[in-house]
Amino acid sequence: MDASASPRLERERHLLFLEMMALGLPKEYESQEINRLTLAYFAISGLSILDALDRVDKDQVANWVLSFQAHPRMVADLDSGEFYGFCGSRTSQFSTSICEVSRQNCSHLASTYCALAILKMIGYNLSNISPESILISMRNLQQPDGSFMPIHFGAETDLRFVYCAAAICSMLNNWTGMDKEKAKDYIVKCQSYDGGFGLVPGSESHGGATYCGVAALQLMGFIGADICSKQAQSAVIDVPLLVEWSLKRQSFDGGIQGRCNKPSDTCYAFWVGGVLKMLGVYEFIDKDALHDFILSCQSKVMMLLS
Repeated sequence: MDASASPRLERERHLLFLEMMALGLPKEYESQEINRLTLAYFAISGLSILDALDRVDKDQVANWVLSFQAHPRMVADLDSGEFYGFCGSRTSQFSTSICEVSRQNCSHLASTYCALAILKMIGYNLSNISPESILISMRNLQQPDGSFMPIHFGAETDLRFVYCAAAICSMLNNWTGMDKEKAKDYIVKCQSYDGGFGLVPGSESHGGATYCGVAALQLMGFIGADICSKQAQSAVIDVPLLVEWSLKRQSFDGGIQGRCNKPSDTCYAFWVGGVLKMLGVYEFIDKDALHDFILSCQSKVMMLLS
């Protein structure tokens, strides 16, 4: 193929898009306002990866993120069963029939993860946010089987929120917010017969769930970095089977699929690629083919931005 015809990363146009998403919601995204903090997390992450955080006012971003934090009225409230983390958007801070029961506290575990990650990326000192209220109340979300629900008034429980809890504890450098042993046992039960992880025990292996499980185990210290070159056979999970499942997710088009017999998707270059990186076997995938697949998915509409 002619090198001049090969796709290339349109860095400046990506930066324009990410900057736009970090500062406000375009009309097409207004229906996602409830996930505003999550969208901001992806935008700020992209700017950080592209070494362009100077495009946003970090103090303004920090103040905006901090405005979503829920605070207990008194210390005794931390034992009330509620979770005092971050709400996902301005809308979720409004009074609703559900939130009225919980005094307008609609804190969400994933939103709290996104908030802390944003603050950490922009260099904010996380000790300034009263981490104790987050960690103490986060224990209210862990279930007897070790899993976590994301909100204190009931929701699904799966590996996504175990990962969020582990990442929150890791970022705050304080593990009092969860029972690591129970969380580990739950994660181990989610590994499927084929080596991947499902969101819950007994469910189909999925790239995103596998990342959440492996990353949480590594953050909690139950598996080490580059485990395949060290003590794979003595690990709490079946590492060889996991490696085999993960490597088989690269498809004929160079991309990576999230489940067996599914189309490739750029997001799994992160989820499954991240698993392979954590396991120390990333070099065994065809990186050139994956590179070309990702660039082939670059939006032509986005490329018209100037």
